Amino acid sequence: MAPKRWMVAALRAYFGLTQQEVAGWLGVSEVKVSHLEAGRRGINEATAEALAPLLRHLPPAGAAPAVLRLASATAPLLALSSPEAAPLLSRIDHCRHTVGRLRAQLRPLEAQATVASRWAAALPALRAALPPDPGLAAEPDPDTAWAAWLSWFRHRWLDLRRPVLPPDLSARYHLLRLQAEALEAEAAALASLLPPAA
Repeated sequence: MAPKRWMVAALRAYFGLTQQEVAGWLGVSEVKVSHLEAGRRGINEATAEALAPLLRHLPPAGAAPAVLRLASATAPLLALSSPEAAPLLSRIDHCRHTVGRLRAQLRPLEAQATVASRWAAALPALRAALPPDPGLAAEPDPDTAWAAWLSWFRHRWLDLRRPVLPPDLSARYHLLRLQAEALEAEAAALASLLPPAA
């Protein structure tokens, strides 16, 4: 079957060729290749014969457009050499250094969250052990009702205990954690690209 004009454009897209490079292969001018693609010139026998070995590598005619789109975005179709180690090692070192800094910033937030979880577990029992809370505005006079005032004060003291990390610190915790985890995953992925140690 004689090649169709769209096949020249498909061939160029598939192999990443310029019109000039196709013209060099065919032994014709770049203008002629442009005419072939536009349909202003027919494909003669010599051109068809020269195109045939390359066209055999194209996907089937009906699937050509979809397969060509997939070919550029699908990793298994990429032909890559083993990467140079130095830039990968440099990036791995950067990732690990940054992760160390992020983890150091996370530690105090984790400690605060741990303390908050302890208070969350303890507060219900502590409040239950006190007399009922008269409310913030009903402060007894410590000179005349010390026990009542002490109970009131203890309720206020417990009010100051945080059973959760506040939203701003929680957001900071998650941002730092996700950055650290992303960099750890990146460093591991980069390390997997390195050749095995001799």
